[in-house]
Amino acid sequence: MRVTQPLLRNRQQRPTAVASIDGNRTYTWDELVSRIARLASGLKALGLKEKDRVGVLALNSDRYMELLFAVPWAGGIVVPLNHRWSSAEIAFAVADSDMRIICVDETFENTALEVVESVDHQLQIIGIDGSVKSAKTHVDGLADKQTECPEKQSSQDDVSGIFYTGGTTGRSKGVMLTHGNHVSNTLQFLSIIDMTEESVYLHAAPMFHIADALYVYMVTHIGGKHIFIPRFEPALCAQAIQDHKISDIILVPTMIQMLLEQPNFKDFDFSSLQRLYYGASPMPEAVAHDLVNKFPWVKCFQLYGQTESAPLLTALDSKYHNTSNQNQGRMKSAGRAMPAVELKIVDENGEEVPRGQIGEIIAKGPNIMKGYWGQDELTSKTVKDGWLHTGDAAHMDEGGFIFISDRLKDMIISGGENIYSTEVENALYEHNDVAQCAVIGIPDDKWGESVHAIVVPREGANPSTEDLISHCRKLIADYKCPRSISYRTEALPLSGPGKVLKTELRKPFWEGKERQVN
Repeated sequence: MRVTQPLLRNRQQRPTAVASIDGNRTYTWDELVSRIARLASGLKALGLKEKDRVGVLALNSDRYMELLFAVPWAGGIVVPLNHRWSSAEIAFAVADSDMRIICVDETFENTALEVVESVDHQLQIIGIDGSVKSAKTHVDGLADKQTECPEKQSSQDDVSGIFYTGGTTGRSKGVMLTHGNHVSNTLQFLSIIDMTEESVYLHAAPMFHIADALYVYMVTHIGGKHIFIPRFEPALCAQAIQDHKISDIILVPTMIQMLLEQPNFKDFDFSSLQRLYYGASPMPEAVAHDLVNKFPWVKCFQLYGQTESAPLLTALDSKYHNTSNQNQGRMKSAGRAMPAVELKIVDENGEEVPRGQIGEIIAKGPNIMKGYWGQDELTSKTVKDGWLHTGDAAHMDEGGFIFISDRLKDMIISGGENIYSTEVENALYEHNDVAQCAVIGIPDDKWGESVHAIVVPREGANPSTEDLISHCRKLIADYKCPRSISYRTEALPLSGPGKVLKTELRKPFWEGKERQVN
């Protein structure tokens, strides 16, 4: 199994069918595969060797997708970079992966230059478009000057990409996903949905995220059509759905809410939409009802998983997105295990708990990661005897549906982005006026959860909220920074071993809620 194999199949079976549309650029499958093979040849001419890492820092585009395929076509490992990160966070991933080539667009050229200055090794910039002035060469130039090189016949166990996630201890984790991980998750999902070669998918969610990467591989696997917009904006997304007759799209609940609540929502034609997928955070019940009411013909699928599972573990079928029938209660669930995924809810000893009892979700299947890049010890703690320990607390009903109730690890999900509280706390602790702090997620109607900090100032200090937030922005991405801060004079509550009792700190904010995640 190789992520690049479907390209050859599409070229053989659908050479003249449209593969991608990005603005004024349209490519058939024959043209797209030729570009990918020539781009791979160009990367090799620049010195790319097998298993070398190539980063991508850019907004959504057809060029982004070409790189996702061209790097493994050449035998390399692609590293999509979160463009919402600070330059320091990106520099860490670059240094950690020993990346020697980074492909950037004009939007992030200055960030890339900062990264080049801050890493200790040589890092070559390739422009995704011709407007990147600091690049010695560009994607188009590489593709245009080369002849096609043969596809690297990778093993299913070879690493195809490294996807970095936030780190609970301040160090990001590079999740190694193999060709087999990606292809198996693609086939698992395709077995339960009815996408075909006539499907038209809109890349509106960020392409650096594993969720959209799934659709890069899946739509290519069936020979469907890829449509691109640079980033999600409600009106831009709605216009693209109308103009290109989009059949499939994945969005986080916050994006869905923004799409549905546009003032001119009724001015757009959404009739082509057949399937809408959502995940990354639970769907607020009011938004779910609005979605069903405004798109009654659309099949909706809630998806749950992690980067470590490439990414899907469960799916909630569209038939359970119904506000009136006997399955209404299951609309609040995260669905059931994907085909070929084993799922269990276990206690602290790893023993499966009775149905209805809360424990940790663990999973096993062909889509589970190879491990964390350069972190063997953490890998062994996370994947035990083939079972991925997710860190998510849930219960399972008699039908195998899982209901997520909390997170065992200190992670906040805001607008679909994972935010590890320790990262934010580390930033706050670098401020001289902070003696103690704890960061928690609190309910937010728009973003699902909002980052809230509880700070104990040093004796005699009186830091302002504006000052602390401004301080954090210099160290971590803006979306990770606290949106609100409360202060206390007494020490934070501690457990017997000395850990901050965040459960106690969260209680006032989550009182009356059915679950401790939003």
